[in-house]
Amino acid sequence: MKILIQSPKIISPGSPHHLKKRNVLITNGRISDIGEKNFSADKVIDADGMLLSIGWFDLGCFVGDPGFEQKEDLLSLAKAAAAGGFTEVAVLPNTQPSIQTKNEIAYITQGNETRLVKIHAMAHVTKGGKGEELTEMIDLHEAGAIAFTDGLKPIWHTDLFLKALQYLQKFDGVLVDHPEDIWLNLFGQMHEGEVSTSLGLKGMPRIAEEVAVRKNLELLGYAGGRLHFSKLSTAKSIEMVRAAKKKGMNLSCDVAAYQPLMDDGLLVDFDTNYKLNPPLRERNDNEAVIKGLIDGTIDVLVSGHLPQDDESKQVEFDHADFGLINLQTFASQLTSLAKSVDIAELIYKVTVAPRQILKLDVPLIEEDTKANLTLFDPNAEWTFDAASNLSKSKNSPWLGKALKGKAIAVFNNGKMKIEE
Repeated sequence: MKILIQSPKIISPGSPHHLKKRNVLITNGRISDIGEKNFSADKVIDADGMLLSIGWFDLGCFVGDPGFEQKEDLLSLAKAAAAGGFTEVAVLPNTQPSIQTKNEIAYITQGNETRLVKIHAMAHVTKGGKGEELTEMIDLHEAGAIAFTDGLKPIWHTDLFLKALQYLQKFDGVLVDHPEDIWLNLFGQMHEGEVSTSLGLKGMPRIAEEVAVRKNLELLGYAGGRLHFSKLSTAKSIEMVRAAKKKGMNLSCDVAAYQPLMDDGLLVDFDTNYKLNPPLRERNDNEAVIKGLIDGTIDVLVSGHLPQDDESKQVEFDHADFGLINLQTFASQLTSLAKSVDIAELIYKVTVAPRQILKLDVPLIEEDTKANLTLFDPNAEWTFDAASNLSKSKNSPWLGKALKGKAIAVFNNGKMKIEE
């Protein structure tokens, strides 16, 4: 079958087609022609005003499968990811049983050669994510684990953090950490500030993140290795990462795409969909995130996708779990961020950068290559509602709201999903 993507602007740094409008012909899952002339095809997608890049990659989303399938399973995750523009995702290890053996990795990754959305496994650093004993990281790497992390939990044990950095150097693996001092955040419900005080809620102070960032940077400087910070949120954290990079440390970081677009004022109505970890901060932190995106301090954008069932969210605020779903709504946040940050740079942070950090092959937009592509319309207007939501959970502050920016099509492994 031949699919013609007509007149998109191609976003592919290093390619002769970068930032140019071209017609792209896909024949039986491969890019067969790129040029300015029209090609005959079985289906034509009018992509004028749209952006075509290699497939989007989400570095660290949650899937409840196995153990919490009522929140999200592998099938629903893949459907939501494809609808959101992702052709590959890396999933956190916080399942039950957790991803810490070859069997769990095989369960997650089986069928990847034929899936539209390839699902990569990130394995636990410590057994059960308890921070007490290291997993067999070399064996897990050989079984296909692409990174090592305790996922939603910080790697709090200093000696194990240090040893993990050392062991991972044997195969140039990357340690991914959610920086948080759990004692400073104990019982915290939202960002510590004027809003939390006015609402009478226990706050999660900036220092809970910043203490962990500073400590782990010191450990990185001592042990060497590669470290990636997940979902940074404060101005000081970003400044510390900026300074460490200038010193030449082998360091990268990401932020959730929604983080600089919302602040703690949204929690005044006790909407549990805004209860997140790290929490929504204040305007000066958001401005620092934008600056970090512009100057390259922040390497990667992630969805922060964390589905929760009704029993976890439709309760009193202080009993609600953290998290929101964001695979399908991620594209609209790119449109919003593009008001401040160059859109080509934003797309780089969700295509090339995460794959480079994970030492994965970066697809190409060239003739005679497999099509691993995302077509994105930054101007598409649509409503995210119950009918369009493909996640098994519905913990989204955008449900029922009009949005701008949408993934129109994805191509991978000879398969495709095209918005009709």
